[in-house]
Amino acid sequence: MRFMVIETFRNTAAVYARLAERGRMIPAGVSYVDSSVEEGGGRCFQLMECERRADLDPWIEAWADLVDFEVVPVTDSATAAARFKG
Repeated sequence: MRFMVIETFRNTAAVYARLAERGRMIPAGVSYVDSSVEEGGGRCFQLMECERRADLDPWIEAWADLVDFEVVPVTDSATAAARFKG
């Protein structure tokens, strides 16, 4: 499954310091696909792949002191178009 993970940083400088020190800290079974950062640096939009939503929990817990998370299951546009074709 694919998930759009919207991260809202409570302290952007601290987030990037930890990232530089420890890396993304993504658990086994979770694949980072891509990310984009809001112009002001306050939010990051990460596309992740894993079997189950719960696979993201260890990663979220590792960052929970600095970041608020919203996790949205997503699909690619071609799959959505086929699914909702009327």
